[in-house]
Amino acid sequence: MLIREETEDDFAAINALLASAFETAPHSQQTEHLIVDALRQSGKLTLSLIAEEDNELVGCIAFSPVLINGKKSDWYGLGPVAVTPDRQGMGIGSELIQSGIRHLRANDARGCVVLGEPNYYSRFGFATLPDLKLEGVPDEYFMARPLVDEIPQGMVEYDPAFAIAPKT
Repeated sequence: MLIREETEDDFAAINALLASAFETAPHSQQTEHLIVDALRQSGKLTLSLIAEEDNELVGCIAFSPVLINGKKSDWYGLGPVAVTPDRQGMGIGSELIQSGIRHLRANDARGCVVLGEPNYYSRFGFATLPDLKLEGVPDEYFMARPLVDEIPQGMVEYDPAFAIAPKT
C-alpha cells in the first residue's frame, strides 16, 4: 500500500470514495465530500493523504486547522477519514491516521482533535481532555492528541466548511 499526498488528479476519486464510504454511516449527513471540497477551495485543507493499492484509491484522510477560543492554535482537526467499504477493517484507516499524525508532527503542529468513536480513536493516542471542548458534542466523542507538552484550554471551532448542510 502506498500513502501519499493528494494531487489534483485525485479529487474526483476522493469525492467518490467519501460518498460511498459514508453512504450508510449512521452519524453522517453525507456531506464529507462537500466539506473536503470546501476546505480545498478555501485553502484550509492542510493535509490530504490517500492510500493506494494497485493504483486504486482505497482510502483518504483530511486535516484542517481548528481555532481554540477563537484564535489560531497550530492544532488540527482530523476528518474525514474514509476507506472503501470493501476494504474496511484491513488497517488502511489506521495507516492513514498514523501517517497523518507523523506529517503533522514533522510540520510542528501542536496537536490534533477528532470527533468520533472513542474505542477506535483511543488506539491512536486520542483521549478526552477535560479542558478542551467542542460545543454541542458529548465529551466522550470529542478527543484530542497533544503533540507537545502544552495543552490548551477552551472551546474548539472547526472550519465553517464542516457546517455544510446536506443537499436535499
